[in-house]
Amino acid sequence: MASPPETWPLRAASRFVTVDGLRWHVQRLGAGPAVLLLHGTGAATHTWRGLAPRLAERFTVIAPDLPGHGFTARPSDDRGLSMTGMASALQLLLHRIRVTPVLGVGHSAGAAVLARMCLDGSLDLEGLVSLNGALLELPGLPRMVFSPMARLLAANPLVPHLFAWRARDRSAVERLVESTGSRLDAAGIEHYARLVRDPQHVAGALGMMAQWDLASLERMLPDLAVPLLLLVGGRDRTLPPSEAKRVQGVLPAAELVELPELGHLAHEEQPEAVAQLIVEFAARCGVRAGTRRGSVPRA
Repeated sequence: MASPPETWPLRAASRFVTVDGLRWHVQRLGAGPAVLLLHGTGAATHTWRGLAPRLAERFTVIAPDLPGHGFTARPSDDRGLSMTGMASALQLLLHRIRVTPVLGVGHSAGAAVLARMCLDGSLDLEGLVSLNGALLELPGLPRMVFSPMARLLAANPLVPHLFAWRARDRSAVERLVESTGSRLDAAGIEHYARLVRDPQHVAGALGMMAQWDLASLERMLPDLAVPLLLLVGGRDRTLPPSEAKRVQGVLPAAELVELPELGHLAHEEQPEAVAQLIVEFAARCGVRAGTRRGSVPRA
């Protein structure tokens, strides 16, 4: 997909920026201190359709499609789909658009990218929010199966087309969303269906999974100094809520809030409740609307 369709959420906020040969799709809205939103594997900016406007009442919201996802191009080298590759590319993007975020909000794998950028020193955040974040390696059998399978699927050029063909069956996409433990409305499901019907998007997501390395992040995570809020969907069937407890074991100062009735896509199910928790956390971290640090110059 070259550009968002007319029905794409928050399309008026979309812009394209080319940095170091990579064409990014970025949504930007609001005013005030800058908040960087990073989606998870297989998603795109649509995932913030309810949350971003609420945060934009107080902050400048910057939401890119990650490399190979949505309407951002796939890097020429698949190493650009790794955690370190994405972190480096995002640093260049933020420099290009002259944004210094003070708060990071990441869903699933997006939380891992933000944590890695903080640990690498490419982000200096006042606070980090992990929405059902994938910050540690999965234990036991899932770890042994997941990465090799992802690499096998990513290596086969026919697989993305097969996924895209299967997504023509709306019920298949509905089952995929339901498997996360979340309940989305028809419009929410259709946005995911539109993505999965695009072989390039599927190839980007599979390539990201094949390149992913949580082991190195897990080794570094005890050094994460930024205040961390763990928001956890109690019904999450993609990442068990117990994973957040494991993160707390590594980072005892991390705050943990469980949302009992929500799944992996909690921020899509109840964006108003999640936005309120983020605003309150930002205030505890000293980030308030109207502060100068992190403000974004007008184009």
